[in-house]
Amino acid sequence: MTSLRAVCVFCGSSSGANPRFTLAAEELGRVLAARGIGLVYGGASVGLMGVVADAVIAGGGTATGVITEALAGHEIAHGALSDLHVVSTMHQRKALMSELSDAFVMLPGGFGTLEEFMESVTWTQLGIHDKRCGLMNVDGFFDAFLQFLSHAGEQGFIKARQLDELVVARDPAGLLDGLAGSSGEPRGVAPADGGAPS
Repeated sequence: MTSLRAVCVFCGSSSGANPRFTLAAEELGRVLAARGIGLVYGGASVGLMGVVADAVIAGGGTATGVITEALAGHEIAHGALSDLHVVSTMHQRKALMSELSDAFVMLPGGFGTLEEFMESVTWTQLGIHDKRCGLMNVDGFFDAFLQFLSHAGEQGFIKARQLDELVVARDPAGLLDGLAGSSGEPRGVAPADGGAPS
């Protein structure tokens, strides 16, 4: 069992085309607050980033943002967070988010979301930290990505053990249970059925 005091969430600064993405972000924020787990994220008030932070705050939870000076205006820094760190570079941003978190979660998003999450996975692989990484496969959003990871494993670029360490779930409760090591749901990269959060 891993004690989760704070979880870093990577997700889009847009809401995406599927309303279920917003519902999933809201549900994750509610579950984090209900379990007393703090949110660490990119500090924005827009897109899925803002949705998950708003849900944590509405549930009486703790939301900590980390944003660069350059992005504070572009992504519109959230004004109601428990704490907001404004740093100079993206390297500082990611390092501080990692330092403040016990695990990492990816919701739907684009290039930035994927890059930040995969760096966290790589840091686990390299032994820079021993924090678990998981993704919430909302409505099958990550099916193709998970298939690619399986393909990379089959081609000898990713070890089976590394694939098995990635937590994949369809809902926030299952994801957090998996990250804490208490989930009965299978881990690994087999695509989920994409069910919406309950």
